[in-house]
Amino acid sequence: MSNVDTRQMNRDSLFLLAQLRVDGQDAVHRVKVRNLSSGGMMAEGDVRVMRGSLVSVELRNIGWVEGSVAWKQENRFGIAFVEEIDPKLARASAPKEAPGFESPRFTRNHQVEKPVDPSVIRKI
Repeated sequence: MSNVDTRQMNRDSLFLLAQLRVDGQDAVHRVKVRNLSSGGMMAEGDVRVMRGSLVSVELRNIGWVEGSVAWKQENRFGIAFVEEIDPKLARASAPKEAPGFESPRFTRNHQVEKPVDPSVIRKI
């Protein structure tokens, strides 16, 4: 099959944030991942890239993936990955035991571990 025949196969529409580095630039850019497949992705962001630019993108639960810009239209562009990835990994939530991925305190259930004895509470 040609690229036109396989373009719509196994593509997940989603919304993730990712970090992007353009080869030859020191800056790291934040981009929105609009869709993702095993062979590439569509990104959206204010990044100065040209067709053929080498890039690296950090995807959640996958890490840094190398690729090249396949097309560009306004602030959206397509990235063709050098090696295929498993796009389902990016959809999965972070493991609960992963360091640095603890939920904020205000979103956790706050429960008293043992009931408080009313006789030890000081009355004011």
